[in-house]
Amino acid sequence: MKRVLIVDDAAFMRITLKTILEKNGFQVVDEAENGSIAVRKYKELHPDIVTMDITMPVKDGIQALKEIRQFDSNSKIVMITALGQEYYVREAVMLGAKGFVVKPFKEEYVIETLSKL
Repeated sequence: MKRVLIVDDAAFMRITLKTILEKNGFQVVDEAENGSIAVRKYKELHPDIVTMDITMPVKDGIQALKEIRQFDSNSKIVMITALGQEYYVREAVMLGAKGFVVKPFKEEYVIETLSKL
């Protein structure tokens, strides 16, 4: 069972992702509402996969991605992005993100993307 850390500043999005993932056999080990908390929790929990929102307060998903990749170059991070953030997606992939999901997303696509990792 893959262990997942969900990172998003919107509580409803974290709940939605958690419901989808747990229903499909993933274990959600924790959640974070900004990039600073995400980096700390990644170092504590060593999840198999991180779903990372791009736009968040305190520390955005791009900066958190950089820091997690510096800590663990084998980390598997999937960026969750809103329509119109293509520039950030390209930057994230260049920095080592393993994939991306565009909001609003379909459950099947989320599961397909994470299952490939």
